[in-house]
Amino acid sequence: MFEYFPGNYVWNLSVVGALNSGGQIDEIDRACRPLLEAAKAGSDAGTDEFLRVWTDLTDALVELARVEEKAGHDRTAGGMYARAANYLCTAERMLSAGHPDRVPTYRRVLELAQKGFDLRDHSITRVAIPFEDTTLPAYFSAAPATSEGPAPVIMLINGLDSTKEHMYISGFWAELADRGISCLMLDQPGSGEALRLQGLIARRESETWASWVVDWLTARNDVDTARMGVVGWSLGGYYSPRVAAFEKRFALCVAWGANHNWGAVQRRRLDREGEHPVPHYWDHVKWVWGYDDLDEFIEFADSIHLDGVVDKITVPFLIVHGENDRQIPLEYAHRSYEQAVNAPSRDLRIFTRQEGGAEHIGIDHLPHVGAYIADWVTDTFAAMVPQPTG
Repeated sequence: MFEYFPGNYVWNLSVVGALNSGGQIDEIDRACRPLLEAAKAGSDAGTDEFLRVWTDLTDALVELARVEEKAGHDRTAGGMYARAANYLCTAERMLSAGHPDRVPTYRRVLELAQKGFDLRDHSITRVAIPFEDTTLPAYFSAAPATSEGPAPVIMLINGLDSTKEHMYISGFWAELADRGISCLMLDQPGSGEALRLQGLIARRESETWASWVVDWLTARNDVDTARMGVVGWSLGGYYSPRVAAFEKRFALCVAWGANHNWGAVQRRRLDREGEHPVPHYWDHVKWVWGYDDLDEFIEFADSIHLDGVVDKITVPFLIVHGENDRQIPLEYAHRSYEQAVNAPSRDLRIFTRQEGGAEHIGIDHLPHVGAYIADWVTDTFAAMVPQPTG
C-alpha cells in the first residue's frame, strides 16, 4: 500500500482511500505535505490539523467548482464537487466521536455530494427508507437499464466507519450501472447519517433493518425483485452474510472483507494485535454501538460473529479478502467459505500483494476489487435468467 506517512497506518489508509476514490494526487500531496511532521505523533494526535488542511483543500476546490458552475460547465463543476466531498469526508472520518466539528463537517459533506448528483451524476437520488418509527437515509443509483423495465439491484452496506458518501465516491455504483444493475447505498444503523444525525446505533441482527429495506425495494417498479443482492464491505462483511442467512428475499451475497468474527478482532485490538481503521478507535466503536463502558462493550462484542450463521446462506456467496489485510485476519475468509455449506455456489477470491487489492477491502487497489465484484454479481444475476430453449 502507498504509505505517504511512514509508520502511520490509519492516516495512510485515509490517503489511499481518497486516491482510489477519484482523488487527484497533486491535490492530495499539497494537502498532506504540511502534515508529515504531525503524522509522526501517531494516528490520534494531529487530527484537528488533518481536518484543517483537508478543509482548506475542499474550500479551494469548491471555489473552482463555483466558477465552472456559473459558466454553465455542469459536468466539470459536478466532478469538482464530488471530489470535494471525497476530501471532506476523508477528514470527517478521522475526527473523534464527540468532536464539535464532526456534525457540521458531515452536513457539508452531504451538501457537496448533492451538488455532484445535481450537476453530474443525475441517476443518483437521495431516498429515505421507512424503518420502525423513523427512516434510513440512502442514495439510489438507477441503472440506465431501468428505462427498459425493472433491473437487478444491489444493496451496499457500510462498515464501521464509512458512510454512503464513501460508497458514492468509490464509484462502485457506476461499475454496476454500466452492467445494467442499480445500487442502493445505505447508511444502516450505526453508520453515516443514520448515526451522526439520527442517533441510530448499530444492531447485531442486521436482518432487522434489512427486511425494511427489502420491503421498500420490492415496492419499486424499477427493481427486478427476483434479482436483489446484498454486498457489505468491512464490518459489512459481517452484516451482509447475516442478512443473506435470515432475509431470504436476497438472491446473492458478497462479503467484501470476511468479517467472520468481529468480536474476536476487538479482543485482538485490546492486545494491540492488528491495526485500527480510525483514530480514537475505542471512542468510535462505543459511539457506533451505543456503549459508555469499554468492558461492557467488549463482552457484548463477543457475540458479533458468523459461526452458526453462514451455514444458513442458501444463495450464491462470494467472499473477497486481501492477503495483507492488517485489520481482519485472512483466516476468517477461509472460515466463512468452509462454513457456507448450503450455498448453491460459493467463491473465495484472495487478492495478492503482487496484483494489488491485498489490504483491507482492497483499498490499495479499490477499482480492481470493485470491478471483480461487479463482474461476479453480473454473471451470477445473468445465470438466474431462464435461457430460451431451441
